[in-house]
Amino acid sequence: MSRRRAFLGLTTVAAVAAAAFLWLWIKRGRTPVDVMKVIAAAATALWVGTTPPDPDEKTETETIATEVAVHVGKIQRATLHGYVVGYGTVGPEPANGSRPAAIAHITSSVPGIIAEVKCVEGQRVEKGTRLFCLDSRAADVLVEKARQAVKFAEKNYERQQKLQQVEGTCQKLIQEAEQQLDAARSELAAAEVQRAFLTIDAPLAGVLVRVYAKRSDVVDTATVLAELIDLSRLVVTASIPTAELSLLKPGQKVNISADHAASAPPPGRAKVHTGTLAFISSQVDDKSDTVTVRVSVPADGGLRPGQFAKIRIVCKEHRDCLAVPEESIVIDVEGHSVISLVEGDRAIQKPVNVGLREGGLVEIEGEGLKVGMTIVTTGAYGLPKETKIRVIEQ
Repeated sequence: MSRRRAFLGLTTVAAVAAAAFLWLWIKRGRTPVDVMKVIAAAATALWVGTTPPDPDEKTETETIATEVAVHVGKIQRATLHGYVVGYGTVGPEPANGSRPAAIAHITSSVPGIIAEVKCVEGQRVEKGTRLFCLDSRAADVLVEKARQAVKFAEKNYERQQKLQQVEGTCQKLIQEAEQQLDAARSELAAAEVQRAFLTIDAPLAGVLVRVYAKRSDVVDTATVLAELIDLSRLVVTASIPTAELSLLKPGQKVNISADHAASAPPPGRAKVHTGTLAFISSQVDDKSDTVTVRVSVPADGGLRPGQFAKIRIVCKEHRDCLAVPEESIVIDVEGHSVISLVEGDRAIQKPVNVGLREGGLVEIEGEGLKVGMTIVTTGAYGLPKETKIRVIEQ
């Protein structure tokens, strides 16, 4: 027990004893002078009990100074961006004005039997490359017959012209021979067109992503023989909430990532492609309250049709703003965002307004903040408004 507690205890005992003695004294008929003597004795006891203790003695209520270990960083300048995020799939570009679609489903113009398959899946072809040939034996016969008819009509027409010069044949026979020649030539052209329908060429340059037909298959005009896609003309089709529609406009820069793929790099090192916002639908999906957007994909991006992708449309850019690491921003007990400025060996909280966030940095605004000021990063959470700190070397 400390000396101060001993004094307080003695004071209390003396006061109680004095009061009891005074009461007994009065009861026994003592004189007022005797009573005053007792009161004086009690006062002396109280004065002795309240004598202050030794100033060198430490009390149990003395506050012990604390020191918190923290990491620190600096306020810096950075260019931060605001994004509208969406998710969608990669696919071929649809037809746009005079530009045809980047995908073609290869079909035959006439029914027939596949005689030759001149392509394989995964092959890159140019426009006009021969892909399939149907059985053309019947068409070849018709073409040859039409060709012979043309030769006969040509000879007849030449003979009539010679007769006109020698014997003076009538003009009517010459006209009939000319008409027969024209008719034969028309039949030959029609037969050649019918035979041309039996050969199927690539309508555009691209890669054959699917080949369905094989030799001897019987096909008609609805049968899809192959699927051809121009991989240099891909887009990401995604859905964006209508609440963020006002932030979008065609031509905005878009970051595209597909880090879910099995061949993707580890988190934090995912490859990001840069595209352009090419289309914003004017129709809202009433079930999801979203609009469809399309983003152009770079030709050498390595993305493939059907691949799932995340898009981040750049809708804001703040250049040379003050920024701090995101772990240095905490919420105080009053619900305000604060940072802890380091002044000497102490950390003092400073209220800030928080802006854009990107790449682990947060935009801040606050009175008196300058580039290069030291702030608490790791360890800022839970700090009081002002406390002594010890900086841990990074």
